[in-house]
Order: sequence, then structure tokens, then C-alpha cells
Amino acid sequence: MGLITPLLLQFFQMALMLALAPLLAGGVRVLKARLQRRAGPPVLQIYRDLAKLIGKDSIVATDASWIFRAAPYLIFATTWVSASLVPSFGTNLLFSWSGDLIVIVALLGTARFFQMLAALDIGTAFGGLGASREAMFASLAEPAMLMIVFTVALVAGSSQLSVIATFMHGGTQGLRLSLAMGLVALVIVSLAETGRFPVDNPATHLELTMVHEAMVLEYSGRHLALIELAHALKLTLYLSLIACIFAPIAIAGPGALPWALLLGLLAYLAKLTIGSVLLAIFETAIAKMRVFRVPNFLGAALMLGLLGTLLLFVSASL
Repeated sequence: MGLITPLLLQFFQMALMLALAPLLAGGVRVLKARLQRRAGPPVLQIYRDLAKLIGKDSIVATDASWIFRAAPYLIFATTWVSASLVPSFGTNLLFSWSGDLIVIVALLGTARFFQMLAALDIGTAFGGLGASREAMFASLAEPAMLMIVFTVALVAGSSQLSVIATFMHGGTQGLRLSLAMGLVALVIVSLAETGRFPVDNPATHLELTMVHEAMVLEYSGRHLALIELAHALKLTLYLSLIACIFAPIAIAGPGALPWALLLGLLAYLAKLTIGSVLLAIFETAIAKMRVFRVPNFLGAALMLGLLGTLLLFVSASL
């Protein structure tokens, strides 16, 4: 019995991420439509779309290698594992020892690598265009993310998310300018990594603006369903990451009672709701920037993360 309960909680965490990801993406889509005075699709339409795609056969080009076929499964698996390692309703779950920020960055980088490789493997112009743009954005987004990791780890004394959430929940860190810089930098990186405004438009198919969509144009059927589900999981992951690090309100600690876990779950759902509403309002109020201005946007995140880390070093030496 001592192992069954933590195992069930960990499986519940994984199932929760998988179930909430399409709902979160669909909810943002509906909120944006309402703010733009459009009817928009139903909230559950994305579940129907995924079910329809899973039931269809995948059409694969004759010159595609095994990389093109295996990439959707690898992208989905790595993204799902990354999202499941982020504490949502409670800390110190069974696999929380592996929930390290550096591990999550590495897993997301692996998913990005396979997606770019699959886009190049098929040999189309759109695939190469999307892969090159993704590589350009990643060259700034990943260092910025690492700077954010260093900033948070220096404050909390660890890069493990359970330790960080427990430390932040205790409120002993006080008001720190470095954490504010890290929060702004993480929001910028999240917008770029999830393909949201102002970096990318998830609903466009224009060749001049496509990034993520250009890399998945050749996919269909269950392969496309896995990639779309992985994309929704990535959005859930970054919203959960922001909530875990900077707003661990009511998160259940180690050895928490069932009512504390339920309270943490309700608080987590409330945080995701607030995050999706803010994202929809932000995307409605802002226009998409030009592709060649995105490096400046991500460069600001890199500078904020670097300044936050340097500020901690300077303050510690005084």
C-alpha cells in the first residue's frame, strides 16, 4: 500500500496533463473568438478533431525515411513526459526526483530536434523553411531558458521543481528583482516555444509567416494527431511551469492529506484558467511581429535571464 498510492498519484498526474491539454488549447481558441466577436468552434471540438485524425490512416511520401514515421511518436512521448514532470497539484510525487528544469529543457530540445529532422527528411520547401526558422528561434530560446533555470536555481538552491515549488510556497524568498526578470523572460520564451502571438500564428497557413505549421504540413492521420496533441501539451507544460515556479498557491506538500491534494487540484485548474484567459486577451490585443524581429524579442528574454543571474551573483557577494 505504501507504493500504490504514490504510483496512482503519479499516473493521475500524467493522465491529467493528457486530458487537460486539448481542453486548454480549445479554451484559448474559444476565448479569442469571443473577444473578436466571432462564434468560434465549440470548446470540445478539438477532441473531436483529434479522434477523427486518430481514426484515419497516415499518408506517407514514398521518399520518406523511418525518421518521418517515428518522429510523431518521439515528439509526443518526450513532450508528455516533460509535462508530467512539472508539479501541478502536489510536490514530491513518485517521479519528482527526475523533475529537474534542466531535464525538461533537454527533453523539449529533443522533441524540437526530431521535429526539425522530420521536416527536413521529406525534402519539401515548406519543411526546410519551417525547420530553419525553428532553429533560428531555438538558438536564442534555449539559452534564455537556461538563464531562467540558473536564476531560479540560485534563489531556491536547487533546479528540481518540487524543491523550487516548496521553497516559493514558503514565501521566504521575498520580493526579488531577479525573479521578476525571470518571470518576464519565461513568458517570452513560452510564447515563442508554443508558437503563439506575437512570434507565430497557430491558425495560419501563409508561407511568409509559418513556423510550426510549415514543419507538419506533410503529416496526416494519427501522425498529425500526435503532433497536435504534443503541441497542446507544450502549452499546458509552460503554463504549469509558470504556475509551479511563480505561483505555487495551495500546492500540496509531501505527505499531504487527501483534502490538501484536492485543494491543490482545484487551485491548479484555477491557475490554468487564469493563464488561458490572459493568453487569449494578450493574443487578441497584439499583432504578429515580422519573422526577422523575433530574434530581438527572444534576445530580450536572454538578456533578462542573464541580468537576473548576474544580479544574484552580485547581491550574494555584497
